[in-house]
Amino acid sequence: MSQDRLPCSDWLKIDCQAEVERICGSIRQQVLKDLRKRGVVVALSGGIDSSLVGALCVHALGRERVFGLSLPERESSPDTARLSSMIIAHLGIDSATIDITPILESAGCYRFRDEAVQKAWPAYGPGCKCKIVLPSLIDGDRLNVFSVVIRQPDGAEVEVKLGLEPFLGIVAATNFKQRVRKMMEYYHADRLNYAVAGTPNRLEYDQGFFVKLGDGAADIKPIAHLYKTQVYQLARYLGIPEEICSRPPTTDTYPMSQTQEEFFFAVPYQILDLCLYAKEHQISVEQTADVTGLTADQVRRILRDIDAKRRAARYLHAPPLLVGQGLD
Repeated sequence: MSQDRLPCSDWLKIDCQAEVERICGSIRQQVLKDLRKRGVVVALSGGIDSSLVGALCVHALGRERVFGLSLPERESSPDTARLSSMIIAHLGIDSATIDITPILESAGCYRFRDEAVQKAWPAYGPGCKCKIVLPSLIDGDRLNVFSVVIRQPDGAEVEVKLGLEPFLGIVAATNFKQRVRKMMEYYHADRLNYAVAGTPNRLEYDQGFFVKLGDGAADIKPIAHLYKTQVYQLARYLGIPEEICSRPPTTDTYPMSQTQEEFFFAVPYQILDLCLYAKEHQISVEQTADVTGLTADQVRRILRDIDAKRRAARYLHAPPLLVGQGLD
């Protein structure tokens, strides 16, 4: 769906001043009193979610109690380092930049990923790039079957359906990236006696768009109740640089550039926000279709997919299973 056809709705409008004060009050209570920590560590990718979390933490605690991390690797977009530096400078916080490429190389991240891709397309090798994608939910009913898109050294692209084994291998290897980043966050949190702030928004938290014990791990998650549309509202209210506010949501995980929509959600976030809101507030399919500009069948497909992703996300949200009693 083209940008000029995306829906607008009052459903998700919020009182930005009141919401900022509510979130910041919670951050102060949780970090300083509940967790008894001195401040917060935030990994800043240059994306809208982490930038907003950084800004909220500064607003709540003061810039002297917020430590920013930029954690690029060799497959990161050039925009990642530049925009993460931009938001760190904008917030005026202490920070560190750590290239995690050597750790990922030692752990086998890139090698394992390439070997998994080769199971689907044996010619994959030096000079090739890849990403994995899902077909759009809006365009028609489809199975949730991932494909790998491969760009060859001469620029030609091929798309190959993924079987279960190569798909799991690719995801398992790329999950190293989120888990290594989280390891770095907790190193600095332990060093400073700080808490780690997670950055998922409501779509990511609800639908399981995170890595267990990777970017899903945190001590506080200040924006997990906010729809992505509301994240953008608060970011602009707090004066986050417009280049960050206007950047499309990306994964920045694969060698090829990739949006969150094509990798996981399969729907523009503006539409998915409204469908999730409608589901949670028991708004009819017909009214949702009218607001989103979709057909009733398209809305039903999206709602079914929301349910399917929620089922898959139960494992991601679940704590470790215990045998003994009274250990909570």
